[in-house]
Order: sequence, then structure tokens, then C-alpha cells
Amino acid sequence: MSSIMENFLVPKHEIISEEEKVALLNKYKISLKQLPKILSSDPVVKVIGAKVGDVIKITRNEMEIGHTLYYRVVIKG
Repeated sequence: MSSIMENFLVPKHEIISEEEKVALLNKYKISLKQLPKILSSDPVVKVIGAKVGDVIKITRNEMEIGHTLYYRVVIKG
């Protein structure tokens, strides 16, 4: 069975560092609770080894506008 990450429909997911997390929150003047959520039970979260409290950067390649970045905080679930 191939990895879910090899599916062309699954965008790139990566855990950002603590420094990147602080910079992201400062840039947008938000708290961790204000970020969109992703469950720890999500198959991609499990594959990349993310833990509750980690922030995941999702890079989508959209034909009309190119690369777009999305951020999600991992919550229990």
C-alpha cells in the first residue's frame, strides 16, 4: 500500500518549528487558538508525526493563483 502523501490530491504538509510558529502568530497578531484546526487523528497528521499543539504548514498548488499557504494547529481528536 502506498503512502497517503504520494497521492496527487494531498497537498504538501510539514510541521513548522517553534521559531516559525512564534513568527507566524506575531505576524498576524493572533493566538494559537485562533488558527484553523486539524485533528490528531487525521491520516496525514499521523504520517508526518505531528503532535497536539504543533502547527502544520500546508502548501497547495492551485492552477489559477499558484502556491498558497495554509496553517493548521493540531488538536486532540
